[in-house]
Amino acid sequence: NNPRILISFLNAVINPKDKIQTVQIMNNDIDKESIDDKFSRLDIKARTDKNELINIEIQIKDEHNMVKRSLYYWSKMFEGQLAEGERYDKLAKTICINILNFRCLSTKEAHSVYRLKEVTTNEELTDVQEIHFIELPKLHKDAEIKDVFDAWMEFIENPISSRLEK
Repeated sequence: NNPRILISFLNAVINPKDKIQTVQIMNNDIDKESIDDKFSRLDIKARTDKNELINIEIQIKDEHNMVKRSLYYWSKMFEGQLAEGERYDKLAKTICINILNFRCLSTKEAHSVYRLKEVTTNEELTDVQEIHFIELPKLHKDAEIKDVFDAWMEFIENPISSRLEK
């Protein structure tokens, strides 16, 4: 209900070169193309002023499928942008942000960002795909709040934290 709060969160997590200025909350259902397709509902689906599509998922319980689930949601949002006959250059950057209350990845960092890159040279193929995983158990509980991202993580962990009063 408050786009300013969502914009603050998105800018903190994505940390874009050009900050997001406006955001539109969209219908969070993923349309089915046929009756047999899987029905999916995203927690938050938004479009930024740069026409980027963003999905935010919050998962409390580990069902051991988060990576594939995130890729599925990303692919459906990406694919759903075009109607028959439309040009591929219309496809906008599509970002998934997964906030997890469990450990999912082997990384040590609490916030991991994935894009399509060449395995040997690390050259980025494209920037139209970006998937974030924020694993709350990996956050350092008493770490200094250095920036807006840290403040958001503190708020998600403890909305009534006295550390946020500053």
